[in-house]
Amino acid sequence: MQQNENKKSITKAAGKVLKELKGGKSNYLLGAEYDISTSLLNHIERGIKDPQLTTVFKLAEALGVRPWEFVKKVEENLPENFTLIEN
Repeated sequence: MQQNENKKSITKAAGKVLKELKGGKSNYLLGAEYDISTSLLNHIERGIKDPQLTTVFKLAEALGVRPWEFVKKVEENLPENFTLIEN
């Protein structure tokens, strides 16, 4: 059960980062310019969907950051001592 909560933390953090980095740009325009479906962007932004690695690369390019910077920002929005591995 904790595994699902941890995954939700990641998806919510990714959504928060997407919102922050895109500023006022609409998901429709962002998706059209960078070949990312509007529905996927909406799901990521609302913390419902976990983006695939290829989508992270597209998002990073669309948002003007490197893929590792996007992931680092997601990591910075996770709880302290966050882990997906249950001990």
